[in-house]
Amino acid sequence: QVQLVESGGGLVQAGGSLRLSCAASGRTFSNYVMGWVRQASGKEREFVAGIGWSSGNTYYADSVKGRFTISRDNAKNTMYLQMNSLKPEDSAVYYCAADPSLYNLRSLRTGAWGQGTQVTVSS
Repeated sequence: QVQLVESGGGLVQAGGSLRLSCAASGRTFSNYVMGWVRQASGKEREFVAGIGWSSGNTYYADSVKGRFTISRDNAKNTMYLQMNSLKPEDSAVYYCAADPSLYNLRSLRTGAWGQGTQVTVSS
């Protein structure tokens, strides 16, 4: 059973940076795509970024390209999301997610989720 635990959220001013971490356990992730999904208050969840666990290929939503960077440390089974130039509209609960399919991850059909970590960006 996949277990995903996020950390690193918090309150930051606009223009600032945060780094989120996701510790993964419970199986081998070599054939998985790991990613981040966020949900702002009153809005639907949206895909933010993904990374192929073995390939290292990365995928981003247009809204975060050039500002966010996703990475992973295979030895630590940990994924990261470096968020720079944060904007108030980036405020949301950020969830770590995992799936063998990038399509499932991007369409939010994955069944493996973390508990979420709150990111608040003040203007």
